[in-house]
Amino acid sequence: MEQQPSSARIALKWGVICALATIILSTIINVTGMWKSTGASFLSIIPLVAFLVLAMKEYREANGEFMTYGEGLSVGMLTGAISALISSLWGMLYTTIIDPTFLGQVRDFQIEKMEESGLDEAQIDQALQMTEKFTGGGMMFIMGVLGSIFFAFIVSLVVAAIMKKNKPVF
Repeated sequence: MEQQPSSARIALKWGVICALATIILSTIINVTGMWKSTGASFLSIIPLVAFLVLAMKEYREANGEFMTYGEGLSVGMLTGAISALISSLWGMLYTTIIDPTFLGQVRDFQIEKMEESGLDEAQIDQALQMTEKFTGGGMMFIMGVLGSIFFAFIVSLVVAAIMKKNKPVF
C-alpha cells in the first residue's frame, strides 16, 4: 500500500512561506504609502496564488503525480488558513505596536475620499462608525482571517481544478 503524503506538513511549509511573503509585501506597501492606490491591494493575490500552486504541486508530486480535486482543495485551504492566521497576527502587531498611526492615516485618507465624492458630514460619520466596528480590538484580526480564508478558498477552487490529476481506473 502506498504511503499518502502529509497534506498538513506541505500546507504548513507553504502557508508559512506564503505568510512571510505576504508580510514583506504588505509592509513595503504600508511603509511606501502604496496602500492609497486601489491596485496595490491586489498585489497580495500574487503570493497567495503562487504558493497555493507550489503547495498543490508538491503534494501531487509526493502522491505519484496524482491529486484529486478534493485533495487539492484541502491542501489549498490548509495552506491559506495557515497563511491567513500568521498574516493577520502580523497585521495586528503592525497596526498596534510597530506603527500605531497607520489606522489613523487610513481613516484620514478615507475621509478625504468621501469628501471628494460629495458625501456630507453625517454620511461620513456613519461610514466611519461602521468602519471602526471592524477595525477595533480583535475584530480586525477576525475579519482579516475570515477574509483571507474566504479568498484562499476561491483561489483553491480554481487552482485545484486546474492542477487535479486523477489516478486511472485501470
